[in-house]
Amino acid sequence: MDAKPAAKKGYQVPWIEKFRPQLLKDVVGNEETLIRLQAIAEDGNLPNLILCGPPGTGKTTSVHALARQLLGSAYKEGVLELNASDARGIDVVRNRIKSFAMNKVTLPPGRHKIIILDEADSMTTSAQQALRRTMEIYSNSTRFCLACNISTKLIEAIQSRAAILRYSKLSHEQILANLLKVCEAEEVAYTDDGLEAILFTAEGDMRHALNNLQAAHSLAKGGGTASASTSLVNQKLVFQVCDQPHPTVVREMIDACQKSDLPLAIESLNKLYGSGYSASDIIGTIFKVTKVHDSLPEGEKLGYLREIGFTHMRISNGVNTLLQLLGLISRLCQMSESKQ
Repeated sequence: MDAKPAAKKGYQVPWIEKFRPQLLKDVVGNEETLIRLQAIAEDGNLPNLILCGPPGTGKTTSVHALARQLLGSAYKEGVLELNASDARGIDVVRNRIKSFAMNKVTLPPGRHKIIILDEADSMTTSAQQALRRTMEIYSNSTRFCLACNISTKLIEAIQSRAAILRYSKLSHEQILANLLKVCEAEEVAYTDDGLEAILFTAEGDMRHALNNLQAAHSLAKGGGTASASTSLVNQKLVFQVCDQPHPTVVREMIDACQKSDLPLAIESLNKLYGSGYSASDIIGTIFKVTKVHDSLPEGEKLGYLREIGFTHMRISNGVNTLLQLLGLISRLCQMSESKQ
């Protein structure tokens, strides 16, 4: 309890670190995967693991929590973590990983040393080939936990030597429950639409949600904006911090397309593009808003998403222009007109 005033006086700890779960039972979401990890923690028989899924879903956090529960006080000596930011070429596998695997460390009976390789899918193929042999040689004393976004980027020889655990994006309910706990702990004043905006921008990424909440709270406390005087984390403040096209304006544009009102849709689009947003920012928000649009009939919504997908693909390939967006708007209006 005494740490709170000290944190306010000195450097502020990022909330993603301050509220990072230390035990498996505190990790949010992906319950089925966590049940398997909890069974491993209780049994003590840890296989080599591959944890794959989108960023911010708790892969690295849960493997660290598992290591803490398995190794207890020997956690610091018994765990080696290498991130994508470290050099992880073939030399690191041959030297650093092998020397850690060969070291004698005092561990609880029946436990293994743990090597955590974060962002393992960014390792070179030659490093993965060297790792494959290392996993076999030191299997009696060391276990490997590889966290990655896409498991297919790992060579099949490594995939066959490990149990694959899959993580999915967190639901809005799971993120909201955690945000409310953090708001209570940090005494954050918020509005309902402010939290909705954070959920909209986070897209199932807990880390993104907490970062946005902390940034919006800092701005609300005294960022020098007109809305900061309220000291509330509200919708306007969140979109200001995240710098994403406002979904209300995008919704107006989709509604205009649904009514085949091309001039109004173009006016909304020009307003967004004139604010300085790139075509890729705008198309991403158009997709998200259309996906959750409640008054669009299902068939029409699928047609819209198909056209948005094609335009998104062209923009991703480098045709990042206003003309692509105008073409999309006109095609959506044409689709609605043909159905009337």
